[in-house]
Amino acid sequence: MKQVTLKINDVEVTVDAGTKILDAARQAGFEIPTLCYLKDVCNDGSCRVCVVEVKNAKNLVTACSATVKDGMEVYTNTDKVRKSRKTTIELILSNHEKKCLSCIRSQNCELQRLSLEYGCDEVKYVGAVNHYELDDSNPYLIRDNNKCILCRRCVNVCKKVQTVGIIGATNRGFATKIGCAFDKPLGETSCLACGQCINVCPVGALYERDDIDKVRALIADPDKYVIVGTAPSVRVGLGEEFGYPIGTDVEGKMVAALKTMGFNNVFDVDMGADMTIMEEGYELMGRLKDKTAALPMITSCSPGWIRYIESNYPELLPHLSSCKSPQQMFGAIMKTYYASKLGIDPKNMAVVCVMPCTAKKTEIHRDHQNASGYPDVDVVLTTRELARFIRSTGINFRELKDKEFDAPLGLGSTAGLVFGATGGVMEAALRTVADVVSGKSLDKIDYKAVRGTNGIKEATVDLGGKKIKVCVAHTIANAKKVLEEIKAGKSPYTFIEIMTCPGGCVNGGGQPIVPSRVRNFTDVPALRAKAIYDKDKKAPLRKSHENPVVKTLYSEYFGEPNSHRAHEVLHTVYSKREKY
Repeated sequence: MKQVTLKINDVEVTVDAGTKILDAARQAGFEIPTLCYLKDVCNDGSCRVCVVEVKNAKNLVTACSATVKDGMEVYTNTDKVRKSRKTTIELILSNHEKKCLSCIRSQNCELQRLSLEYGCDEVKYVGAVNHYELDDSNPYLIRDNNKCILCRRCVNVCKKVQTVGIIGATNRGFATKIGCAFDKPLGETSCLACGQCINVCPVGALYERDDIDKVRALIADPDKYVIVGTAPSVRVGLGEEFGYPIGTDVEGKMVAALKTMGFNNVFDVDMGADMTIMEEGYELMGRLKDKTAALPMITSCSPGWIRYIESNYPELLPHLSSCKSPQQMFGAIMKTYYASKLGIDPKNMAVVCVMPCTAKKTEIHRDHQNASGYPDVDVVLTTRELARFIRSTGINFRELKDKEFDAPLGLGSTAGLVFGATGGVMEAALRTVADVVSGKSLDKIDYKAVRGTNGIKEATVDLGGKKIKVCVAHTIANAKKVLEEIKAGKSPYTFIEIMTCPGGCVNGGGQPIVPSRVRNFTDVPALRAKAIYDKDKKAPLRKSHENPVVKTLYSEYFGEPNSHRAHEVLHTVYSKREKY
């Protein structure tokens, strides 16, 4: 590729032709502030915070959208530039609800940070201010347009990454706001509940519904036996909320914190993931033998993805695995098998799950998620909520001594752990299915072809002498490509994994929010996934079917995978949703 040389603040730098000034400045050692920019998603230059001076240019130039030229001289911090940025930020503040002390994004707000850095006067420009009602029409997300700065990051993620386009800018001029068509509340739309809009919002205009008080009430209820289970990705995200580097595994401290908070049991949802693999793996093997069964079979672990296919491709629902997600299997096992073991009426047992996902808050309300006659899972907290819960309890997280999950149901294999990364469900399933069909324990179990953050990955695998082609896709934009192949009768695959969020659950809508100044130059999902794969590589138990807890559950309760009882407790059904 052709390269160009330019100067940024008199520092010479050589970059590829077509590079944005913003990226070139980063390479030269200078940070240019942004509010609307999101790498590969949003670079419209609409907020004007990233303006720079370019020698001989008539006006200031937006660094996020302008490309470099050979011999260009750029200045990122002149008086003219700083004055322009300060004025822009102060104008944004003039129509922004400044309840910073009680805002969920206080201390992690990009507007707040820039206001401090540029010494802004929050009341310099006084005039008309818009007022909006909160949109709290759903169980997973709250939209507060009083804090929205119209950066359109959420709009672009919804439109370009997930390709559902549920939200957009409505009205014009000063009356412009982010909303849904016909001013419908989110709860009445085909929103996936993926929460990616929350992850990219620079302020507190979007946030998950807080269910911490529900959990406090359950713990305080003397008649409730309260169990908490944590998803694979939570342990490699939670540490960021307490100052650890991105991708640090804080499992031991997380367990210690939860035990301190008063739960009766602290378990690992990896066990539920192992059970998902058993049921899903045997379901796949059954479909391979049944010539009338729908193939390719597609995974059903990601609730945002399930909401999408039910609304947009209902004719392809037979291709979905009938397995509940690991979260729901975990809850169902707790309130059936475990409740029976403890002699507890399931109505007196409460199951709390900590998930990297906002869509999990909607999943617990789906039909057929009550194997015991009561909801499989009572409350879902996101990783962010758990961090707030821990802080509000007065726990010094970094000083905690590591503890282990409770026995016996706290034991999960690292096949369940790798569920957290895109390709993880596929890899875990192949480890088990390959062993079962070959009739022996195979040593080569690292299916690296399905790892990584490419949008669509494929591989050909040998299952007992029979070669099948598998596919992994993450984000709905990529899922749509795979679905169109199936719809057209041209899919070459036998088994497909689909995850809603970019990078999989490690980058779920409930994970710690990484500021754009870091996110734009860091592969956050890859760092979190690396922590998972590093742990898997060293683990002694790496296959779901070898988990002794799984073996006990089948010998004592379910009989065998896909048995009648297993279907009653661990499987579900899907139905067409009205398309918005």
